[in-house]
Amino acid sequence: MNEQNTEKKIELLRGDKVLWMVIILTSIFSIFPVYSASSNLEYIVNNGTTTSHVIKHMFFVVLGLAIMRGIGFFRYEFIGKLSSILLGLMIILLVVTMFTGQTIDGASASRWLKIPGTPISFQPSSFAFLMLVMYLCRYLTKKITRERLPIENIMYIFGPILLVFVLVAKDNGSTALMILMVSVIVLIIGQLHWKYIAGFISTSVVAIILFLVVALNTNLIGGNRVHTWMSRIETFTSSKAKTADVDDESVKAKNYQVMQAKAAIVHGGVTGMGPGKSALKQMLPQSASDFIFAIIVEEYGLLGAGFLITMYMIMIIRIVIIASKMPAFFGSLLVLSIGVMIFVQLAVNIAVAVNLIPVTGQPLPLISYGGTSMLVTYIQLGLVLSVSSRIQVYDEEGIGKKQSIAEINDIA
Repeated sequence: MNEQNTEKKIELLRGDKVLWMVIILTSIFSIFPVYSASSNLEYIVNNGTTTSHVIKHMFFVVLGLAIMRGIGFFRYEFIGKLSSILLGLMIILLVVTMFTGQTIDGASASRWLKIPGTPISFQPSSFAFLMLVMYLCRYLTKKITRERLPIENIMYIFGPILLVFVLVAKDNGSTALMILMVSVIVLIIGQLHWKYIAGFISTSVVAIILFLVVALNTNLIGGNRVHTWMSRIETFTSSKAKTADVDDESVKAKNYQVMQAKAAIVHGGVTGMGPGKSALKQMLPQSASDFIFAIIVEEYGLLGAGFLITMYMIMIIRIVIIASKMPAFFGSLLVLSIGVMIFVQLAVNIAVAVNLIPVTGQPLPLISYGGTSMLVTYIQLGLVLSVSSRIQVYDEEGIGKKQSIAEINDIA
């Protein structure tokens, strides 16, 4: 009887058990810095209370874990077959968001889409990013042994990527650039011929330059944030240059966020000030979201930051291991692509906090306060766990590495 109960409990964590443990530990850890940093929202931004924010964060953690487990009830192959439909839906939502998006905490009016009849808002760009990657993985898997015509690659690979990029770039430049970068990596991992990848990179560079020229010199792209991006890049380069052309006080004023983040990291030292004892969380804008890594270092020190980075590294390593064990090319490519997405996002967030790159506004996966990004990360990890749960099934069905690519991908 006890053995049966144990089996049922273990089955609740379907998929890679080490990855499950890392996700749960990281999710629990996120509650403490969010609770501390959200006091900035209460006392400085005058938005809600610390208790209400941490309850909301805990709700999204529980909801995310439930969604992640729920994805395990579906075969990832089936979800992959729906990727083109889901991507089409996300593109429609991106178009709708351009015209009906709302302003949240001073953000661009077209970043957020409100669900009619509810107070709930979300960012379609985050979901569109994931759907695009799923679509690319699925398309690159189909008929992999056949050489595709150039027109096919243009229509079915480059077209969707550039369309999503254009729709997202108007209001979220950092996410748009990440979409392009991750897409190129997916194409490389997906074994697309190098000449197409080189052509796509060249086309993307031209598209970015044209977008910037049009946005900076005309009114054709109304409400864009290009001037904000240019200001951030100028501020970053000026603060890094030995001889800045702008006044030092001007640079300091524009670079306020990064200066406070760096001060928090220095203040934390090796062991940190202790949970909830951050002295700079009230002075650091977006301390609960974009710059939460700085608060973690201040309160938990390099030891706490090391623990968190270790959790992330274990997560990435387990993702690579799962991909290496999966015989079906689609499953392996999907898992690796999701690993790239998560790694790029956490690397960008930490790089901003330590002033290695300009401010981008990317959250820290599973840690930062906010619903959309957190739920998307849980969905990503749910797909990885779904793939990992299928490895044993493939082994039992005799589907191994020695089979031909065509035979394996007929299953996916």
